Amino acid sequence: MKITIGSDHAGFELKEALVQHLKEEGHTVEDVGAFNAESSDYPVFGEKVAKAVADHQTERGIVICGNGIGMSMVANKFPGVRAALAFTEKMAQATREHHDSNVLSLAGRDLPLETNLKIADVWLKTPFSHVDRHERRMAEIAQLEKDVFKH
Repeated sequence: MKITIGSDHAGFELKEALVQHLKEEGHTVEDVGAFNAESSDYPVFGEKVAKAVADHQTERGIVICGNGIGMSMVANKFPGVRAALAFTEKMAQATREHHDSNVLSLAGRDLPLETNLKIADVWLKTPFSHVDRHERRMAEIAQLEKDVFKH
């Protein structure tokens, strides 16, 4: 799977480990930065990942900041992006099965490395359920998005 990943300085260490882990799992990874642990602004990197997902240049995206909140807020500004912050493997599974999320937001400072790697693995391996109620709800969100973003 092609995955675009980005982080700010607070997520840099996790991003580096996750890039290596994803490549070992056989994924194609595009790293859009940050490329060091010097202070940086998460919107810059969240935008790069979200644009790649919104423009269908990548299958999925992963964004990382200190607590995952800021990155998920940025990513969800883009049409077609369904970014979800997950703190547990169960949340990661549900966000794929129920919401067909295409961007995962992780907390680089608030969760241990191993926990984040497990969350990412579950998220990447879990398919959307295609249950009628979930498909209906995703269609409702898509319609809201069309209504809001028509210019």
